[in-house]
Amino acid sequence: MNEILQYLKTHGERLDAEIAKAVSMSLTDVRKHLIELAAKGAIMSYQSTKFENGKKIEGIRCRITGFIPPSAPGRKSKVQLKLS
Repeated sequence: MNEILQYLKTHGERLDAEIAKAVSMSLTDVRKHLIELAAKGAIMSYQSTKFENGKKIEGIRCRITGFIPPSAPGRKSKVQLKLS
């Protein structure tokens, strides 16, 4: 389960099939671990359906609970607040 958490922390929100491929586990084992992690509150997960090139892809999308990834490098626009 630590491999899954580390992968999600590094790569952000992912589909269960992507996680299984990345950590070299079977999809069934990954889904079992995702259910356990969700029950503990370590991750947030939901059913997802997307279409790529007309092909329907269903799975579980998940991400680390309460984790905000670091901002991307480079210049950022400055937000200006008007106080009236």
